[in-house]
Amino acid sequence: MTDSLTGGATRTLLGCGIVAGPLYIVVVLLQMLTRDGFDISRYPASMLSNGDQGWIQIANFAVSGLLFVAGAVGLHRTRGPASWGGIWGPRLVGVFGAGMVAAAFFSADPADGFPPGTPLGPPTSMSTHGMVHFLVSGVAFVALIAACFAFGRRFAAAGRRGWAAFSTVTGTLFLAAWISIFASQGSRVANVAFALAIAVVLAWTSLLAAQRLTTGR
Repeated sequence: MTDSLTGGATRTLLGCGIVAGPLYIVVVLLQMLTRDGFDISRYPASMLSNGDQGWIQIANFAVSGLLFVAGAVGLHRTRGPASWGGIWGPRLVGVFGAGMVAAAFFSADPADGFPPGTPLGPPTSMSTHGMVHFLVSGVAFVALIAACFAFGRRFAAAGRRGWAAFSTVTGTLFLAAWISIFASQGSRVANVAFALAIAVVLAWTSLLAAQRLTTGR
């Protein structure tokens, strides 16, 4: 281990990683229940950044993203003996967190009736901030998927089969759900499956940080 878990700074950083995923999920769930016209089977959570209450999701992206970056630093400090998975896993989680922060500055475009008053159907053109949002989201998702596989490889090398399987399966499910969004061209079932996959992978990051906090390996 490169840093003792008795260090207050490391414990705080890992605590940030534990909180990041649940915070994001809870804030999105609350908005799903309260935002007029929002339907998770039709719209991605990123569209909550639009409208009069869009600041809530923007803040959610920014705060959660910074917590993920902090958690990634904590994971790096407890990465153990140098290995490909141990080195790149925390970095990739950090890239995901940075992508969330970027998504706070570049919102997705309104579309298909949300927020209320937006014309039905897809937008006729994509704004610059909408295009940047699409790009940073793609980079963030790829980084998180790769992080799952990187940690899966690290855990497998350490003989921790349960965590290796958990990490690899989580990454595989998230990748499959993401691909299904494009393959099904907006299917409501695929949209819900993708939202659930995001919840699962964010829960994985929190459990990973908790695992490092309690065991350090």
